[in-house]
Amino acid sequence: MFKFYAIIAAALTLVLNIPFDIFRQPYSWWVVPLVFVGLIVLLVLLHVAVLAINIALVKLERPPRDTNFFRWLVNGFLRIALPVLGVKVHITGSEKIPQDEPFLLVCNHIHDLDPAVIYYAVPDSRLAFIAKKEVRELFPFVYKALHKLSGLPIDRENNREAAKTIINATRLIKEKTNSVAVFPEGYVSLSGELLPIRNGALKIATKSQSKIVVCTLWGTKQIPKNLLRRKTDIYFDVLEVIDTTDNAHTAELGEQIHTLMAESLQKRK
Repeated sequence: MFKFYAIIAAALTLVLNIPFDIFRQPYSWWVVPLVFVGLIVLLVLLHVAVLAINIALVKLERPPRDTNFFRWLVNGFLRIALPVLGVKVHITGSEKIPQDEPFLLVCNHIHDLDPAVIYYAVPDSRLAFIAKKEVRELFPFVYKALHKLSGLPIDRENNREAAKTIINATRLIKEKTNSVAVFPEGYVSLSGELLPIRNGALKIATKSQSKIVVCTLWGTKQIPKNLLRRKTDIYFDVLEVIDTTDNAHTAELGEQIHTLMAESLQKRK
């Protein structure tokens, strides 16, 4: 994203030179770089402002307007923010992700920043996250953004409400409007150890007859600790894509996914 805005800033600098002839001035050696950098900063701030306005205008009582423009704003913001925070995301196995059909993405959960990293790592799959309903009170601005990205809240302590969320997530995949992302452990692992898989979330794939993209994240817990002090390496690994048409038993799928995740995380340790 910085490269994109650098190109625009360079073009605008050339345009500004037409009326002001800044390249021929004796002080051009410092004015031209200053104008160029200033335009990049201005474009970045404008990007953030437009994103913030879009989120602020979200009405939670209305169905989300999941637009390509808003997803571009979010993706661009993450590609600016993560490097600024010193975060480097290492991605492996992305070539396994289906490109022509929606899917269910499952991943371990170790920090509240996990969804941001996943959006960064999988920018072209129109992911809709299933998020705990408590996000609305804890992070209202983030909740609005997730809503606009077709995200679905889930009440983890109410089986009936949770079942409604599963049905709505299944509908998104069946209608081919979104892929769905979920943390099947149900909770953030405070220790970093993989928690048991809640197999109910896997019904989204079995009921929609979609594939399950199994992933792991490692390192996001270090972002707040390393902030402004040192670089943080994050590892996002796409492990395997499971075809649920051959296996519709969520218990077996849960066991298979847990094994894949556990082996991957053990290697990262």
